[in-house]
Amino acid sequence: MRISIIIPVFNEERSIAATLAGLQPLVPDELMVVDGGSTDRTREICESLGITLISSKRGRALQLNEGARTATGDILLFLHADTLLPDSALNDIRAAMANSECVGGRFDVKLDGDHWMLWVIGAMISLRSRLTKVATGDQAIFVRREIVEKIGGYLDIPLMEDIAFSRALKGMGKMACLRSRVITSARRWEMEGVWRTIWKMWTLKFLYLLGIPPARLKRYYSDAR
Repeated sequence: MRISIIIPVFNEERSIAATLAGLQPLVPDELMVVDGGSTDRTREICESLGITLISSKRGRALQLNEGARTATGDILLFLHADTLLPDSALNDIRAAMANSECVGGRFDVKLDGDHWMLWVIGAMISLRSRLTKVATGDQAIFVRREIVEKIGGYLDIPLMEDIAFSRALKGMGKMACLRSRVITSARRWEMEGVWRTIWKMWTLKFLYLLGIPPARLKRYYSDAR
């Protein structure tokens, strides 16, 4: 079972080197970095590490879909540029996907940083997705290639594309909720404040589920880099 790792990037010079370095010991079958027009040192860093970049129009959904179209693996792993996989990640995925009923899955998550609430937030995100079988992009969603093709990939929306994608996967079959944890950046929580970010995230998700268009919600969601 070949696994392709797809990383969308846009001005990720602060985090991409550590993410790529963390992937080297895993020896992925295929690694694809999809750049949405970075103007910082992101491309330079990737090229210095021998990573071939794919160019795409900017937009996480567009970049993920471009990576999926180009990838050759049996399993596609969508990884954020500021998220580190555990050492056991690829073996864990293969073990889970040995079950033919599984269409995809996600990892538990831990937020880096020192604030005590970050541990609680990570645990709650993991628990919520275990109960609902809906994951966020920070949890390194993985899926069978043919399932991505069947659901048409990610919706081209400016926000909540990971939630929409995960909900579509849930309707296709069993989702594996891995106990091994990815470590993702807490930079948004630290920049905007933990409690304020909790309130904003839950409010945006609630409004999205009520049917508010993601384009409107995007106005209240700033990128953290």
